[in-house]
Amino acid sequence: MFRITKEFHFSASHVLDHLPADHQCARLHGHNYVVVVELAAPALNGDGFVRDFHELAALKAYLDEHFDHRHLNDVIEGPTTAEALARHLHDWCRARWPETAAVRVSETPKTWAEYRP
Repeated sequence: MFRITKEFHFSASHVLDHLPADHQCARLHGHNYVVVVELAAPALNGDGFVRDFHELAALKAYLDEHFDHRHLNDVIEGPTTAEALARHLHDWCRARWPETAAVRVSETPKTWAEYRP
């Protein structure tokens, strides 16, 4: 299996308002998010790629337009956890690139959430 990954960055705020009021994430706060999309294929296309990295610029445009310097509670439905964000972005990517295998989202340098069906 061939695998490629590409990393993207954006900054946003959110509130996990379903948590108890004394939980730090129940307060308004923000992160410098890192998103890694992974695509996989058993064979390379005619150009020798899993997918041309240039095509993944569409994800950067999507993140810049809808997520960067936004309040995530206004952008996606349901909890705005890293896990939920990974699933949302995976589904967005998979609709465009069937080779999408996983999406990882980091809120801090030491924490990652991944959605891999």
